[in-house]
Amino acid sequence: MGYAKERGKLEKLLTKIAAVNTYDEKNLAILIDSHEKYSHTVRILKNKDADIFMGLYTNELQAIKNSRIALKESDSEESRQLSFNAYKAAIVTALENTINTTLETL
Repeated sequence: MGYAKERGKLEKLLTKIAAVNTYDEKNLAILIDSHEKYSHTVRILKNKDADIFMGLYTNELQAIKNSRIALKESDSEESRQLSFNAYKAAIVTALENTINTTLETL
């Protein structure tokens, strides 16, 4: 099954968030948008082949959601920046894992 279209979307998201490093409203909006687009794309992949993508759908999305919750609950500027970095790292990891999975299932 071909996953090139979805992989292309994920690769674009990965390059889009590469420059995001510091917490501010603009960068947070970029990460939230990337999270939502990743969620949509991985859902499409799960619907195409649940055996391959169900783990990514449940595990990676849950890791992203947990880091977003931690960011929302941050109370100091320092903890907010650390949580922001963790949120970004969770998204990057999920994107990379999903891209690698699409490449491995050619």
